[in-house]
Amino acid sequence: MNKYVIDIAKTCLGCKKPSCQKGCPVNTPIAEMIRLFLAGEITKAGDMLFANNPLSVICSVVCPHEKHCEGHCVLNKKGAPVSVGNIENYISDFYINKVRFSKREHTGKNIAIIGSGPAGIALAFIMADKGHGVTMYEGNDKIGGVLRYGIPEFRLHKQILDTLSERLIQLGVVIRPNTMMGKNLTLDELFRDGFDAVFIGTGVWSPRKLNIKGETLGNVHFAIDYLKNPEVYKLGSKVIVLGAGNVAMDVARTAVRHGVREVVVMYRKDEESMSAEKHEIDCAKIDGVKFDFFKEPVELTRDGVRYRTTDESATEGFSEADSILVAVSQAPRDLIVKNNRGIEVKDNGLIVTDDSGRTTKEGVFASGDVVTGARTVVEAVSFSKRVANAMEEYFATRES
Repeated sequence: MNKYVIDIAKTCLGCKKPSCQKGCPVNTPIAEMIRLFLAGEITKAGDMLFANNPLSVICSVVCPHEKHCEGHCVLNKKGAPVSVGNIENYISDFYINKVRFSKREHTGKNIAIIGSGPAGIALAFIMADKGHGVTMYEGNDKIGGVLRYGIPEFRLHKQILDTLSERLIQLGVVIRPNTMMGKNLTLDELFRDGFDAVFIGTGVWSPRKLNIKGETLGNVHFAIDYLKNPEVYKLGSKVIVLGAGNVAMDVARTAVRHGVREVVVMYRKDEESMSAEKHEIDCAKIDGVKFDFFKEPVELTRDGVRYRTTDESATEGFSEADSILVAVSQAPRDLIVKNNRGIEVKDNGLIVTDDSGRTTKEGVFASGDVVTGARTVVEAVSFSKRVANAMEEYFATRES
């Protein structure tokens, strides 16, 4: 066992009213987790974590802990907080690789889950564990959504997603890969074929454009596309990344790892205004990524970026680059809502739901990024837990 994990677990004060738990979007019982771990009951701790958050093994790696659990630790007042993520990951990784699930007795209810990202996987585990029949529809060949195709391998090893897929199948979940729902297969056809409820968790996969000259050029690429398969891109020796969020940091760090000698993030404001987590910015700096602030792109060319400064100088200039990666957010694809009546969307394309994920079409629910815009994995899990309760209420209402 990793002695380091034991040592950091022992730094926990075991607070009677743990503020770390309150800071977690899914209310993870952190103090109890650590108590069980140090008492030699790691399987019990893992079972508790999984019951509360089926993606605990993922969240323990990719969560912005400094904003949630660790950011609320009382030890912050005098020094460093308990490294909750490391402890949770050790327990959850041990548990998910050890546990074997079995199919529950079928309740007679069947659910179609469109999209197998964090929101869809979490809901599939919750509902399959209750005994409902679950079928997942995934547009790619493997499940994971943004976890597999949007987070770099150096941040999240994809083997864990294959393990989660195996556990879903053990629970009786049917996975239908390479299937794009919306046009050839419609929501009404799902209800026709015996599904009692439909869930949409398709994420945000349409890159937003800058709407400036040069975006169609061959050396310009959208970040979300690049992250799907960076090995196929020949970016050259210098790359400019346009954007200031976590995705921009991911593509910048990925480009460095794929041989680009100089990677520069260009942003129209200052570092304090960046939407990326501070930890992600710090990691990018450590990896050698450079930052160029107060510059707004006005044209993309085959040789680089024409920009205007946004500070007091208000000048124009040019930065050379072999390739340009555009990372200025994403929007939902409209394949489902365009071809299925009754689902209301906002002006930005996000699906309209109530706080429990009920859409404007009866029997259809949604959560995750397709509803909220790009958020964290743990926030998607929290939303899907509310959807699970709303579905149960829906089933009960139809039976009464």
